[in-house]
Amino acid sequence: MNFESLLEPMQKSSIRIAYELNTDKGCPVGSSKIGGKPDLPADFEWFYYKGESYDGIIERRPLSFLAHINCEEANKFDKDNLLPSKGMIYFFYELASTTWGFDPNDKGSSRVYYYPGNISELKSTDFPSDLIEEYKLPEMSIVFSSKNELPDFEEFIEWHNEFGYDKWDAYDEARNKIIPESDEVSINKLLGYANLIQGGMLLSCEETSNGVYTGTTTEIPVDKLQQYKENCTKWQLLFQLESIEAENYEMLWGDVGRIYFYIMAEDLLKLNFDNCWLILQCT
Repeated sequence: MNFESLLEPMQKSSIRIAYELNTDKGCPVGSSKIGGKPDLPADFEWFYYKGESYDGIIERRPLSFLAHINCEEANKFDKDNLLPSKGMIYFFYELASTTWGFDPNDKGSSRVYYYPGNISELKSTDFPSDLIEEYKLPEMSIVFSSKNELPDFEEFIEWHNEFGYDKWDAYDEARNKIIPESDEVSINKLLGYANLIQGGMLLSCEETSNGVYTGTTTEIPVDKLQQYKENCTKWQLLFQLESIEAENYEMLWGDVGRIYFYIMAEDLLKLNFDNCWLILQCT
């Protein structure tokens, strides 16, 4: 099998995100950043989710603000022209429950919000009074860059179901000829392909968002499973965020894992961010 001929057209561009803690001054209002108080439109209503925390308490809690991306700042690094050219994209996640994305009931525990208006109309906004301190991420400024990528093998076989794991080595050899393997450890980014920890997530997004619990093996009728496999490649990585480790602050996704926001390609084209799905993976 000539994997190179299959991989060449699968290249995608990611927008890499490097961040640093702001110790002297805050980020300008309307700029891209991780953490801190979000810059929001006046009519924004904070997102809440009722879920079970790690200590077994079920409550309705405010989602934490993770990051917002000024689309004009990110635009020149968006080589595939997938993001809107203006406005702001916001990412939120409820950190007391830290859902994994296996359960259809996780819907609402993470949210992506898109503001298409004028950035100059945004205001730095206080957190809800019931958001506890440890779930407020410190403010960190962002520097963007771009990089071409190919999928990890476990995502590749979600696209091409005819291959088994015995082809892993041949696949890696072909992929490294096109894009040499990087020694990066921490990778935060928009778009591109997910850096997998526990396996491909496209099928999980499709199944779970359609009501299937994927935390354990679930019997699915053959025709339905085939439909899910055919549709799963309509999902696209939107945002990947590593565990946050900064001066005097730590927020780990599981055991130093990552969270991944996925969106259907058609929804991204329509700038509909209401149906995004989050999955948490760790070692």
